[in-house]
Amino acid sequence: MQSNKHLLVFLFVLLVSALNSRAQEDRIIPLPIKPIQDSITAPLLPPNILNDSITVDSTEVDSVQGKQPLLLDKIKYKAKDYVKLSQKDNKIYLYNEAEIYYQDTELKAGVIVMDYIKNEVYAGRLQDSTGTYSQLPYFKQGTNEVRPDSIRFNFDTQKALIWNSRTEQQAGLGQLGSDAMKVYAEITKKENDSVYFLSEGKLTTSKDTIDPDYYIRIRKAKFVPKKKIIAGFSNIYIVDVPTPVALPFAYFPLTTGRSAGLIFPTFGNDPNRGYFLQNGGYYLPISDYVDLSLTGDFYTNGSYGFRGQSIYSKRYRFRGNINFSYENLIQSQKGFDDFSRSSNYNIQIRHTQDAKASPNSRFSASVNLGSSQFFTNSLNQVNRSNTQTNTFASSISYSKTFPAYPSVNTSLTLTHSQNSRTQAITMSLPTFQASMERIFPFAKRDGIKKGIVQNVNFQYDVNAQNSITTTEEDFFTSAMFENARVGARHRIPIATNFKVAKYLSVSLNGSYEDVWTLETISRRFDQDEQAVVTDTIPGFDRFNRYNLGASIGTVVYGTFNFGEDKKIQALRHVMRPSISYSYAPSFEQFYDTYADADGEEVQFTPFETSIYGRPSLSKSNSMSFSLQNTLEAKVRSKDSTATEPRKVSILSNLTLSTSYNFEADSLKLSPVNLSGGTEIIKNVPINFSATLDPYAIDNNGRRINTFNVSNGGGLLRLTSARINTGFSLKSDMFKKGGNKSNEDTETEDPDYGANPFELEGARDGEPFFKRENPDSDEVDNPLFGNKIPWDMRFTYVATYNNSNRQKEITNHSLMFSGNVQLSPKWEVGFNSGYDLKNKGFADTRLNFKRDLNSFRLSFDWTPFGRFERWYFFIGIKSSILSDLKWENRSQPFSR
Repeated sequence: MQSNKHLLVFLFVLLVSALNSRAQEDRIIPLPIKPIQDSITAPLLPPNILNDSITVDSTEVDSVQGKQPLLLDKIKYKAKDYVKLSQKDNKIYLYNEAEIYYQDTELKAGVIVMDYIKNEVYAGRLQDSTGTYSQLPYFKQGTNEVRPDSIRFNFDTQKALIWNSRTEQQAGLGQLGSDAMKVYAEITKKENDSVYFLSEGKLTTSKDTIDPDYYIRIRKAKFVPKKKIIAGFSNIYIVDVPTPVALPFAYFPLTTGRSAGLIFPTFGNDPNRGYFLQNGGYYLPISDYVDLSLTGDFYTNGSYGFRGQSIYSKRYRFRGNINFSYENLIQSQKGFDDFSRSSNYNIQIRHTQDAKASPNSRFSASVNLGSSQFFTNSLNQVNRSNTQTNTFASSISYSKTFPAYPSVNTSLTLTHSQNSRTQAITMSLPTFQASMERIFPFAKRDGIKKGIVQNVNFQYDVNAQNSITTTEEDFFTSAMFENARVGARHRIPIATNFKVAKYLSVSLNGSYEDVWTLETISRRFDQDEQAVVTDTIPGFDRFNRYNLGASIGTVVYGTFNFGEDKKIQALRHVMRPSISYSYAPSFEQFYDTYADADGEEVQFTPFETSIYGRPSLSKSNSMSFSLQNTLEAKVRSKDSTATEPRKVSILSNLTLSTSYNFEADSLKLSPVNLSGGTEIIKNVPINFSATLDPYAIDNNGRRINTFNVSNGGGLLRLTSARINTGFSLKSDMFKKGGNKSNEDTETEDPDYGANPFELEGARDGEPFFKRENPDSDEVDNPLFGNKIPWDMRFTYVATYNNSNRQKEITNHSLMFSGNVQLSPKWEVGFNSGYDLKNKGFADTRLNFKRDLNSFRLSFDWTPFGRFERWYFFIGIKSSILSDLKWENRSQPFSR
């Protein structure tokens, strides 16, 4: 009890003292004592220096004043095994998975020694009992990363000395790893945040960072990360073997994105034009949206060529490119008999507008025009693939939609078509087109339309154009406009449809056209010249025409059941017969007459030059017949889990059509046209067509008004036929299950995979082509063994003509192409065809490709024909060093 009293008294005194002390702190009274600075300054210690894992040295702190530290932030550090503080050495030792963090600097290594007086760190590797090094230092400052063997770094000056550094710099437009420059150096001196000095360095883009297949050895260099490397004497090493390819000094840009620079040319020799430089020039990024490439060719005999290419793009707005090429080619030397000069040009423009830019208007352009012989006469390898181009086509259009009811679509288009063989050019400058949506005047806009009246509908459209037909010789001259024709056509189609007897669909239609023209003709017979003279009369004129039509059709189904126990359980035949009638009167009112040399009247129409055709002089009154067929089979599935039979298409389409002209005085029945298609073999579509004539022909091959069956022949006479098919084959098709992947979990009948010619024995057992020893493949260059990936494509076309009993096959050809991958890095491709009628091969090309890790090798060979030649190329894949290449080609073969 007595002790408890003493305890209470003690607690009361303690509480009063604490309150008294708090009161005194709130009213501090400064003492009149002058502060005197201590002459001893303690060194700055890292944070958390007094923790349990630190061994404190008993040595007293030196009284000598140290250097004023420049550290601007705390240093954080840790290690897996231990962190040791030595006040005697003024150092901190970190061992095993050591890490130090200071501002934007990060350092990781096996062992780190930090001098907290000099503010320096030393980092190195760990070595085990076998001499193997591990935990190489990792140094990162900002976005720059270095992986050296050892490093010495000063936090105050930001300078560093690095041994055997390895870093990776992204450059160009490629992705990291494919277009990254690896920089190695035995000794690297870091001057500041942006400048490094290298001694005995290596530059490479090889993916193998331990043993690169090639590198550029630099003796001394200045390295600015993400900008450039400026080096002295440099030469290329391939598999550590020096090559004579060297430069006294070198500049390597390391900027990401686009930057201006030279485009390295290709060297070569041509027997007719001398030595040449091709595709050399300059690249200029004008802005973030537009760039420009200027390249050219130069030959020692005076020939030259230049090209300009600009690519532009703006996200969610538009994108496109503009290419212009011009070549001035000189053959042989001036003064020789075979001297000649020719100039060719080509312009290509492509512009596409993003659909999000404007929902109601759109502008697009696709232009390809130039000299007809530009690609065939050009010696530049970049034009080799276009030598088979026979037609140049262009189109520039602007369209706008007015969405208010009734909506109207308008477009303004400029078109161009050029045949490189005939050199004929057809242009429309421009074509205006507008169309109004379909209107149902006797029905509510959103209601259901029933009956003949409510389904009555009409539209309106107008087409106006300025048509020009010229030749390449008159192109871009005033002569090209001499044959220009201007006209317009207004059209109003009217239609309706309804049901008859529930199963018959009937439609009625009519169309009215009004054609305008700005010139007509007048024809007369000149007695002095004894010839018919045609005069062109400028001025506006017009004519109209109309037609009426009706059609009736239905669908007939027929199913033939054979029983569920049969392999073919049922056949389903669908027929779609239709009969249509059309009528158009004669428009004799738009015709005129003139008297010929014999005084007889000859009819002509002033609208012969109309671009929308002339009014018909004869009345049209005809009926057409059409019958479409499809045939399918239900086949029992071999899959025991399947609950339904599968459907197999036997005939995807079989159509017969003909017509009968009531107004014709003879040959009223038109030939019967037959067309169809089938895919009875999976993935092998077969299309065919034929023309069958019911009339006979005379000895001169002309049709006569006598049926062929009455002339001793068959009911119909085959006059022409055509068949074409094409299919592809792949090595994966001959595996079990076709080309399905192992991860595919869909249940599919094995008989109808992608393989049309599946081998027996590959269904229930192992794949027919099987790798013998898959585990024996090497990692870098595995062998395929028996499994060699390949693919082939075939196209077969045959055309038959018997219009005059000639029974001639006019076209009989087989086109084929494919690729064979001999190994993961060797690939052979071919493209050819054979004319079975004329017994000759088409343009044949063979190409060989080899993946050499960092290099790409290709050989393109055309062994015979008009474009017989070869082309060899080897160069570095990476776009950073894409100018390090060698290419050679054969001389042009002239006949």
